[in-house]
Amino acid sequence: MKNKIPAQATWGGGFSNGPHPLMVQFGESVSFDARLAPFDIAGSKAQAAMLAHVGIITEAERDAIHAGLDAILGEIEAGVFQWETALEDVHMNIEQALTKRVPAAAKLHTARSRNDQVATDMRLFFKDAAARAAAELRALLAVVVGLAEQWQAVLVPGYTHLQRAQPVSAAHHFLAYAEMFGRDLARFGEFAERANICPLGSGAIAGTTLPVDREFAAAQLGFVDTAGKPRLTANSMDAVADRDLFIEFAAHCALCGVHFSRVAEDMILWGSAEFGFAELPEGFTTGSSLMPQKKNPDSLELLRGKSARLQGNLHTLLTLTKGLPLTYNRDLQEDKPPVFDSLDTLLLCLAVLRETLRGLRLRPERCAAAVADPLLLATDLADYLVRRGVPFREAHHAVGAAVALAGKTGVPLDKLSLAQVRDIHAAFGEDWASVFDLRTAMLAREKTGMPGPGQVAAQIAAWKTRLAKEMLSE
Repeated sequence: MKNKIPAQATWGGGFSNGPHPLMVQFGESVSFDARLAPFDIAGSKAQAAMLAHVGIITEAERDAIHAGLDAILGEIEAGVFQWETALEDVHMNIEQALTKRVPAAAKLHTARSRNDQVATDMRLFFKDAAARAAAELRALLAVVVGLAEQWQAVLVPGYTHLQRAQPVSAAHHFLAYAEMFGRDLARFGEFAERANICPLGSGAIAGTTLPVDREFAAAQLGFVDTAGKPRLTANSMDAVADRDLFIEFAAHCALCGVHFSRVAEDMILWGSAEFGFAELPEGFTTGSSLMPQKKNPDSLELLRGKSARLQGNLHTLLTLTKGLPLTYNRDLQEDKPPVFDSLDTLLLCLAVLRETLRGLRLRPERCAAAVADPLLLATDLADYLVRRGVPFREAHHAVGAAVALAGKTGVPLDKLSLAQVRDIHAAFGEDWASVFDLRTAMLAREKTGMPGPGQVAAQIAAWKTRLAKEMLSE
């Protein structure tokens, strides 16, 4: 039975029949790449402007093409544009709709391939995606820094190996998250710079013999440096084959996911009855269908789960590209769903974490009870001996013996008698127990990066200044 579908309008000149219906279904990408429409239209407008600039089309033709593209964009934004899977992708759908309305649109694809067209669209998409991710990260950072400022006076145990280690302020703990997300913010900024290079004019693989002006088109699209100089890809083959940006973007999203997953795990622990350091907001928790007492940290658990999804998208892209020869291969059509999903997942997760943390309330009494454990200052006690001339390893062993004695006798470490500790090491003085004053312990930690109250206050101020500058530069 003959195929009823007409020959494909954009490449079917040498074919007597159109693709098989199964191939239409199998090969279409418009179901997911339609979201590139604003970027595709921007690229086409720049292409038309460049073609008029070099004299390939007239200014009147350029203006007609621009008007037609603007009308199509309006229909797309209004949700009334009719997408056709038989036309494969976003590019051909827009081009065919434009050609029906504007005869001069038949000249629009002059000196352009879908290869450099999609490469340009995706670089525009990545610049926009990086800006959106950065905006969400800045909003999250503002909440995190706000929590640090709010809870500066509350001390909590810091943990290593999920065992109580040393005391820190809750503010210092929250500021650790700020460092993590601050690095993510910087990475997306650096990524945007690498995306800011224009591949338009590379053609299918080897450019074009027509007198195009790549610099003009790049400038039209904003692919310029800080001085306004156009930035262009240097190799036409790499320009259409390169998928580093896809992988890099997915990697940044995945690493950010690791960060918000770790924050989620901390807050799950802090909100548990065993810790009880924090009360989670009701709007981001759920109950149990059986157990009426339950308040489950669903938003935080889902954040942990979504981080795995972001890692999966990265792995998909790495596997997709690892064995491909230069230059373009149809496999690369599958590069967009993981990237789109990574962006959507990341933006939603950052917003959910932001609002979950915004509603978080610490329980200072539970924090105080946990941080009162004198074992948290065992290292400070070793430092006390060091200041009295004892080599650190020797001091470490002496304090370890005191800890063991406290455990054996059931007496808190700070309540051992002077005679008992001097029996362990003669360097213990009458003031040895003064080490266990938490305020003194925190004031002793005022070097750069430490959790002393002065350092914490300075870091909060620095973050507020940085975020204010970031907001102004948006």
